[in-house]
Amino acid sequence: MVNFSNKLTKDQIPGWEEYYFNYKMLKGRVNEYTEQTKEGTQYRRRVLKDFSKLLDDEIEKIVLFMIEQQGLIAARLEDLGKRRARLQDIPLLQEITELREDYRSVGLDLVTLLKFVELNANAVRKILKKFDERLGYKFTDYYVRSRSNHPYSQLQQVFRHVGIGAVVGALSRNLSDLEERQGSYLNIYDQHPLAIPKDPIIDLITATADKLTNSTNFLRFLGQHALIAQADSTDEQHVGEDKYHLMSLVLNLANTFLYMVNTYIVVPTADGYATSLGAAATACGAVIGSMAVAQVFSSVYFSAWSNRSYFRPLLFSSVVLLLGNVMYAMAFDLGSLTILLLGRVLCGMGSARAVNRRYISDCVPPRIRMQASAAFVSASALGMACGPALAGLLQTNFSLYGLTINQITLPGWIMAFGWLVYLIWLWISFQEPDLGPDAKNFYEGSSSSTKKMEQGFTEHLLPSEQDEEDDNGDEEHNETLSSSTTTLRPASSVASAYTLLTPSVKVQLLIYFMLKYAMEILLAESSVVTGYYFGWDIGTVSVFLAVLGLSVLPVNAIVGTYISNMFEDRQILVASEMALLAGVMLSFKLTVEYTAAQYVCSAVLTFVSAEVVEGVNLSLLSRVMSARLSRGTYNGGLLSTEAGTVARVVADGTITAAGLLAGEGRLLNATLLPALLVCVASIAATLSTYNSLFY
Repeated sequence: MVNFSNKLTKDQIPGWEEYYFNYKMLKGRVNEYTEQTKEGTQYRRRVLKDFSKLLDDEIEKIVLFMIEQQGLIAARLEDLGKRRARLQDIPLLQEITELREDYRSVGLDLVTLLKFVELNANAVRKILKKFDERLGYKFTDYYVRSRSNHPYSQLQQVFRHVGIGAVVGALSRNLSDLEERQGSYLNIYDQHPLAIPKDPIIDLITATADKLTNSTNFLRFLGQHALIAQADSTDEQHVGEDKYHLMSLVLNLANTFLYMVNTYIVVPTADGYATSLGAAATACGAVIGSMAVAQVFSSVYFSAWSNRSYFRPLLFSSVVLLLGNVMYAMAFDLGSLTILLLGRVLCGMGSARAVNRRYISDCVPPRIRMQASAAFVSASALGMACGPALAGLLQTNFSLYGLTINQITLPGWIMAFGWLVYLIWLWISFQEPDLGPDAKNFYEGSSSSTKKMEQGFTEHLLPSEQDEEDDNGDEEHNETLSSSTTTLRPASSVASAYTLLTPSVKVQLLIYFMLKYAMEILLAESSVVTGYYFGWDIGTVSVFLAVLGLSVLPVNAIVGTYISNMFEDRQILVASEMALLAGVMLSFKLTVEYTAAQYVCSAVLTFVSAEVVEGVNLSLLSRVMSARLSRGTYNGGLLSTEAGTVARVVADGTITAAGLLAGEGRLLNATLLPALLVCVASIAATLSTYNSLFY
């Protein structure tokens, strides 16, 4: 693996070497400080002051050079403007072409400057992280708070493209004018930004600037929900082309969609099914949650299984889900709550979402991986909406060959038929990708093939800092070869994965737990609460839940396209957590009369806020998580999935327990109280690690 110091030197632009962040010198100082502080704490104040000054000097050097280069670019644009003015009267095609190429040359120089800034920004992030890890301080928290939020901040100059928008505007306007000299009298200010003809160089500048500032569009923001790595380099554009098979990708997405439909199709009728079998209506929590209980375990073995195959786990998933839904449907005629719960457990055992993610990560080429990731999230969201909507349409009651077909058994029969069709389609059309000869040995834990397979699986579940290996590869801190090799390997168990979790990662997993808990409380008890207070029937509950599910995509479109580009992720995270807390508080029944308007408004606020939290939470999680958690069976994607699944299990268990202990009349407040406490705890934890989310 490439040491970050060497990479920094390798990627430097010739002639600009003296203006780059002196990472090697500062890393040496960190090593010196580490030795000094072993002797006692009396050096702490001097170390912090000394290192702050060194950082300030390095950042100031970068910023002043940036300003100088921006001035040179502005001067070149001014000269080109004078040349263009001379062409107003007698426009010559050859001179117009030359002028256009000169403008594009300026654009390329701007891209070079942005890459200079990006490399330096990464170096600043790395050295701050290294200082905290080696010395055990929260120096980053102090430094970012004092420098980033100051009106004279030079740190913000490095991490936010200041003045670049004006340069891009000048290039766009002039290139557009030179392209449209055949009679159009519109300029860029007369058109919507999306309607302006884009020169390829403008797209390149925009993409480079967005990468520096973590700016997003809807596709990228939606894709972040999937926790699937995206390509950062054009050198990887052909990775995975030999494994890619369009129909297999479609089948993978179809599995995602069907599973989400299967999860939520029973929500509107679970309470009615429970009462028909002699249980309390609040047992719906156990009916819904039993699927999540099984998913806690299935996520692990499916993640491990996908190291060596994709077809077989998908096949197994389909068979298990088919059987589980048949059991769910037959429980009514058998009069057995046990069969009902076992059917849902089997459905949970068929959760192949880990396989779905890994397939996109390993077998979809980088050129379309973002689209595939967004499609994965969209399939999940649509499945979540279609499940309740479909349940609302199944209003019938008849017998067929001694089997009762009604609104509470039909979800099971419909899903069983759906999985049967999918199983046949999968068997005929899925193409197993070639994972290489070492895949089986890797899966079985062969030490001789582990290193090869780690290098072979170049695309992972989580986008992480590509230079994380520097933390394990410093020349001054290498120990034995075997020890060094071990530190670069993926986590081999849940326990070893847990040891890699930093406070920032733990907080983000807590937030993910919180939002999934709040959403599950809202969705799982909706039929009981609305039936008790408002007398809603299955059709009304189904429409309500379907509308909530359909809000996922438009909400993410607004956040991904606009809000995430106006505010930092950490700012959006805190604001949306506050809104989620407000939604939960608004849900409480505090007066004698509890109206449908209050419930609907609070539910919408809670659900939409949770969706916003999820987007920025997963974006931040992918950036702060260790590279060792970006690959292997016990990866960050699995950990976040487990956190969300455990949240659903706890929420459904809370509903069942609250129903037994407090009854339907007190169910709402009894279940909202723990949601309120978890939400407050997550906000407090977020604020405690707020500045560490800077990088």
